[in-house]
Amino acid sequence: MGKDFDFWQEHSMQYLEMAFRTDRRERVVNPDGYGKRTGACGDSVEIFLTVKDARIQAVSYEINGCMNTNACANTIADLAVKKTLEEAWEITPEKVLEYLGTLPAAEIHCAEVAAGALYLALTNYQEHSATHDPANAAGNHEARPAGITNHRIGDGNPQCSNG
Repeated sequence: MGKDFDFWQEHSMQYLEMAFRTDRRERVVNPDGYGKRTGACGDSVEIFLTVKDARIQAVSYEINGCMNTNACANTIADLAVKKTLEEAWEITPEKVLEYLGTLPAAEIHCAEVAAGALYLALTNYQEHSATHDPANAAGNHEARPAGITNHRIGDGNPQCSNG
C-alpha cells in the first residue's frame, strides 16, 4: 500500500502561506488595470492593479476557485508588486510554480489562469494609459476605467482539486 499524502508536511511553507493568505483578496472599484481569466476547470482569477510612475504599487485579486488557484493568484500578486510594467510581463506560470515549490502537477493550469489574468490586467492598463495624455500615461490619471474581459482557456484539465 502506498504512502498517504500528508498535506501539511508535503507542501512547502511558501505554498501554504500563499494558499491561506487573504490580505490581498479584495475587489478594487477603479483599478488602473483589470484582467479576468477563467480556466477550463471553471476557476477564475481577477487581478486589480494600482500603478504609479510606471511601477505596480499594489495588486489585489479575487478568485472563484480552489486552494491551488488562490495560491497561484497570491503568488502573482507577491511577484508583481513594486515591479515595473516591463518586469511584470516577465512573470510566467513557470515562475509561479518555482515560487510555490509544491503545486501539484495536475494543478499547473491554476498558475496559467493566474498569469493570464495578470497579462490581461497589464494589457488593460497599457491600453487605457495610452488613451490619456502623456503626463497620465505613467499611471497618474484620475479616471481609471476598468475594461472587463472574460477569457476562457482550454487546458484539458476537467476540474481542480484541493490537494
